[in-house]
Amino acid sequence: MPNHRPRTAAILGVALLMSATPFSIWGKPPQTKTPPAKNSSAPAPKKSNKPAKKRPPRPRAQKAPTVDRIREIQAALAHRGFYEGEPNGKWDARSVEAMKKFQSANELSVTGKFDAKSLQKLGLGSEVAGAAAPRPPMNDSKPQPPRP
Repeated sequence: MPNHRPRTAAILGVALLMSATPFSIWGKPPQTKTPPAKNSSAPAPKKSNKPAKKRPPRPRAQKAPTVDRIREIQAALAHRGFYEGEPNGKWDARSVEAMKKFQSANELSVTGKFDAKSLQKLGLGSEVAGAAAPRPPMNDSKPQPPRP
């Protein structure tokens, strides 16, 4: 019976050598597929050499009141006897004092600032601004069964 051990050892040696090297027999690296990115169905965007466009800054949610709006508030305060002098469109110490007096006389939070409730009382604000959503009436009596 012939001895097959040297041939088996040579085959095993070649197999180990080939598995340890990242190159195939032809000298090219093996082709591997990159797994797709998770949660991405679209291909990756191509990069360009153009500089990124800057977007203009977003406007603030609430802007400062205009001179005309301040004049309107001062005129309303003057009409009710809280502001003395000619409305000038500047929210100054005299305007703050007038608003504080108006808020105190109308049982509002005395801040000197024109908030939604103060403007409503002056007749210059929205009827619903600063108000909570209506709530269903609460009955203290027992619930009534539905009528057929």
